[in-house]
Amino acid sequence: MTVNITLLAVMGALFAVGVYLILERSLTRVMLGLMLLTNGANILVLSTGGAAGLAPLFNKDIRPEAYNDPLPQALILTSIVISFAVTAFMLGIIYRSWVLGRQDEVQDDIEDRRVANQPSFDAEDDAEMPAETTEFIRAEAEEAPGTLRAKGEE
Repeated sequence: MTVNITLLAVMGALFAVGVYLILERSLTRVMLGLMLLTNGANILVLSTGGAAGLAPLFNKDIRPEAYNDPLPQALILTSIVISFAVTAFMLGIIYRSWVLGRQDEVQDDIEDRRVANQPSFDAEDDAEMPAETTEFIRAEAEEAPGTLRAKGEE
């Protein structure tokens, strides 16, 4: 199987630009990034399908290696349908965001900023949980070891 360098370069460019666009805060750019990623994945599946061959119709006179595998083409067709649905969903989200806020950019959440500014997680301090903060208690000795049941269950 020969590798088509042009397809690999186009696929690499589509993946690179798609990932860059997904990391943006604008929903329109995120949608464009998803579209580029799905097109790059389609080219990837197409290139792994192998060289072009005969149509997958059976003929006793032709050796089986000459036929083309239809599975990658079916996977690409399925991917196109799924990417169309995701694009339509993203367009709906973008439209709703524009109608409600007249902006297409994802805003920072105040709670996320508060959590990000807290000191880092300390595994030793947070490892033990006080018994009164959980709604589960250890089962009695007659039950199976390690069994938990909710408080108040008899």
